Amino acid sequence: MAESPLQHVLNPKVTEAMMTEHNHVWDKPDTYLAKTTPDQPVHFFVPSALDAAFQGFRQGFPGLVTYAVKANPDRRVLAQLVASGIDGFDVASPDEIALVRSLSPDIRLHYHNPVRSRSEIATAAAAGIASWSVDTLGELEKILPYITKDSQIAVRFKLPVAGAAYDFGAKFGATPEQAALLLQAVGTTGAQPALTFHPGTQCEDAGAYAAYIQAAAEIAKRAGVTIRALNVGGGFPCDTAGGPPKLDLHFAAIRKAMSAFDTAPELACEPGRAMVASAFGLAVRVKSLRGDTVYLNDGIYGGLAEFRAMDLPRGQRVLTSQGRPRQGQDVARHAFGPTCDSIDKLPLDLQLPDTLAEGDYILFSAMGAYVIGLTALFNGYGALETATVRSLS
Repeated sequence: MAESPLQHVLNPKVTEAMMTEHNHVWDKPDTYLAKTTPDQPVHFFVPSALDAAFQGFRQGFPGLVTYAVKANPDRRVLAQLVASGIDGFDVASPDEIALVRSLSPDIRLHYHNPVRSRSEIATAAAAGIASWSVDTLGELEKILPYITKDSQIAVRFKLPVAGAAYDFGAKFGATPEQAALLLQAVGTTGAQPALTFHPGTQCEDAGAYAAYIQAAAEIAKRAGVTIRALNVGGGFPCDTAGGPPKLDLHFAAIRKAMSAFDTAPELACEPGRAMVASAFGLAVRVKSLRGDTVYLNDGIYGGLAEFRAMDLPRGQRVLTSQGRPRQGQDVARHAFGPTCDSIDKLPLDLQLPDTLAEGDYILFSAMGAYVIGLTALFNGYGALETATVRSLS
């Protein structure tokens, strides 16, 4: 078999499985941009960075490692994780279920979106869901016709714990008191009782996980139920500069906090952002300059959608249309996207070289999460090219 261009990028054991997912591997974005001069945004995928993030979880987290498909549903990402031996996926809709099943007919699926229509439940059950989450008695009753002794039902609870970029408890989760009563009800179904939580996205505070685990032990004790599993959800922070996630403190806090249980349940996690953020960069092009304002070929209706909801600091560099680094003194510039909507504006100014020119590219790092899937194609903008590279720099 001829050598794959991924041989020098990826763990050898997954190279063969990935060959059908990549047509060409470029050295770095600079080369791609100089050769092709694309006029639409380009998502640059670095398979080795995804592998590094996955191996970090596999070696550091003391339990099942699954991936939240919502963070990035690119088939290349999912196929690589399947080939690498990930334990399962967190899916939130029938479409995500179908996508994963098209790549693996039997891998473990967690359907932990706790609000589902009855038709969605029937579709999910037919696909062989291993774990369901619930946060109300009504949602538990809806899934009961499809539950077997092998099914896991995880009660999702919430706490008023800070530490994340924004809190997920505003939408989902029972209070600890409600969770104890719901866990008792789960214990009567014959399914495997479990608990789950999500501390919020980009949760830098490892102590938040410890607080949730302590609360889980107290909920189980109050309910008088020995839980089979505890799923600590996602929320693990990415390195916004684009490096691999630094999670030793999080993993250590989780291990230590598990001493709160008399009988320790099996652990699971469902990272999204931390698994995939470092594996992609996003190049956007300067369409026009007007004084201290720059107009880009992408904005809040496209790959920069998350900038409006959560403007994390991100690494960036500027390249000319020939793929060369743009030199100059950084100055603050207002940045608008390409649509005709005046709210298509980044909330914070970008620091860009004073020599910036029309046609230049701005390459943002840590852009693997919540780019694909959030584009609206408003005014016909938002389509992304995707190119595979060995490195972003």
